[in-house]
Amino acid sequence: MKFALFAVALFTTLSLQRTLRYRTNQTDFSAPLQFKKDGTFQISILEDLHFGENAWDTWGPQQDINSVKVINKILDAEGPGLVVLNGDLITGENTYLENSTEYVDQIVGPLVDRGLSWASTYGNHDHSFNVTGATILARERRWPNARTTQMVFGDDPGVSNYYLPVYGPACASPDECAPELLLWFFDSRGGWRYQQKDADGNKVGQPDWVDFSVVNWFTQTNAELTNKHQKTIPSLAFVHIPTNASLALQEAGVDGHRQPGIDDDVPLAQQAQGWCPDGRDDGTCAYGGQDVPFMQAITTTPGLMAVFSGHDHGDTWCYRWDGVLPGMTVAGNGLHVCFGQHTGYGGYGSWERGSRQILVTQAQLKEEEKSVDTWIRLESGNVVGRVSLNATYGQDRYPPNAEH
Repeated sequence: MKFALFAVALFTTLSLQRTLRYRTNQTDFSAPLQFKKDGTFQISILEDLHFGENAWDTWGPQQDINSVKVINKILDAEGPGLVVLNGDLITGENTYLENSTEYVDQIVGPLVDRGLSWASTYGNHDHSFNVTGATILARERRWPNARTTQMVFGDDPGVSNYYLPVYGPACASPDECAPELLLWFFDSRGGWRYQQKDADGNKVGQPDWVDFSVVNWFTQTNAELTNKHQKTIPSLAFVHIPTNASLALQEAGVDGHRQPGIDDDVPLAQQAQGWCPDGRDDGTCAYGGQDVPFMQAITTTPGLMAVFSGHDHGDTWCYRWDGVLPGMTVAGNGLHVCFGQHTGYGGYGSWERGSRQILVTQAQLKEEEKSVDTWIRLESGNVVGRVSLNATYGQDRYPPNAEH
């Protein structure tokens, strides 16, 4: 207990020092995201960090310290233009109401120290009785380099639904340029409703799929952007819990040479798992299908190249989704669906920690069949799973990942 309290106090002190330093000498993070002068834009995805586990003993705070070391190693090796915190930042069910969001300061400390900005999606463990997306967002926004925001409001949509435009290096003002890339962020919800109990005193569960109101916002907003700029803007998307398409692709078979990566979470856990089509979650149904509108939206959005998820710590592959898969009604259009790499020492699994990297180039976006490059940087410093998500991905052969 004394060790845990000391660790929390130490991190709080360091966070305060960072706040004072960066509030008095802060970078202008209201400036738009832009490609570098060499025409590249790189993203590092930190996945399933799970800070705050077992805060009452020595094990939990040590895992958070280990996770910070991973983040530092990844950022030193890669130097991205944006960091995406793709869900389950905090293990909410282990946190206390009074200090649940203070873990955000530990997570973003390495980013703030390097002057990097970040954007988050929230996962099922970020929505719990003592912490939720709204309280995490409020904590993130204390920092000048947080780009996480909320564009869809109400009781049902969740919080981290928004987009970020990325402009060319020569763009002097967003008012004068069209974005060259759009980054879409979605809240797949799940977990528990914040500070709510039913008549029997039980916590109230929350749906674990992208809400239909968010789907409508996404399709309408994308159409408005297309109309405004008179062109299809290439895009990427991030959501914590994968859709049912990922399960169908996994069941079709993950080939270590064509979809390199580990495939240990079998079957994986998809959106709407355990829900019934009529909205019941009483354990009588395997899958409710409530993510079908979201899958229809992402497969019919021109320019959307790939969707990146986490949640299943033991899956790290990418798959090109073509056609109709067994058990599915939504046809893939060549969209790439990818998992990241479990980054945090919190959460289940003993796979080596790491971070998926995404490299987008202006040259690739000008090609008729647009593509992006991606790889995984491990805590050891090794790089695995380097592939090009292009028109022939799934046909091209790659060296299989070493076990990690």
